[in-house]
Amino acid sequence: MSKPITAEAFASATQPIVADTLVITDERGLIAGDIRIPTSQGEIPAYRAVPEAPAPGQNGYPVVLVVQEIFGVHEHIRDIARRFAHLGYLAIAPELYYRQGDVSKLPSVDEIRKVVGKVPDAQVLSDLDASVAWAAANGGDTQRLGVTGFCWGGRIVWLYAAHQPRLKAGVAWYGRLVGEASALQPRFPLDIAKELKAPVLGLYGGQDQGIPLASVEQVQAALKAAQSPSTIHVYADAPHAFYADYRPSYRKAEAQDAFARLQAWFKQHGVV
Repeated sequence: MSKPITAEAFASATQPIVADTLVITDERGLIAGDIRIPTSQGEIPAYRAVPEAPAPGQNGYPVVLVVQEIFGVHEHIRDIARRFAHLGYLAIAPELYYRQGDVSKLPSVDEIRKVVGKVPDAQVLSDLDASVAWAAANGGDTQRLGVTGFCWGGRIVWLYAAHQPRLKAGVAWYGRLVGEASALQPRFPLDIAKELKAPVLGLYGGQDQGIPLASVEQVQAALKAAQSPSTIHVYADAPHAFYADYRPSYRKAEAQDAFARLQAWFKQHGVV
């Protein structure tokens, strides 16, 4: 069984924790816990959850990569991995800041950003590829590969969809869409709309103060011009992080609808 979420389980920058909005997904019927993933730059830690029962058929369970918020692979991200496992997926959430530092006990978002700002996109994409390789060697069917990510991880979903040809579908939750290029972050979703190798469903809030609707409209127009099957759904009254059920930003109705859309998107595109 999972331990209850406490404030200590998260970066203090995520405060306040709102106890009555938490959704705790237990481990009954699952194999869940920490693993180590070999990469070209040494091992990284990750969390994985998968049904305890053998997968039907010979190819294993479909695979979903769960890409962390800016706060890292905290208990909420682990909880999301367990939600996918209960739906019949092998879910893996790799620690994508591991080489740059541990953000779990940092006191503010500003301190966390100092660590995250050192993380190269190329490293992240490579580590996700290594996670796929681990899944393939450990009971996952990587012919049915999906990715989803939240906030910081939402942007990564778009990038990974332009990077990994084996990917079947992605779902990006309120990830940044436009920005200034740098050596570590050379491109943003707007820049790669024509290069997506897998369809992406974007889930965004109309009241998100960090992601203006103008940038959402820019990407929607770029996807349309590229004749991409990717699309963005906007919840008009939702703020940023409306799926984060441990924070005041959580919006139950929008979160439930969005997760249902995610499941339908994965099913439509063969991640099931």
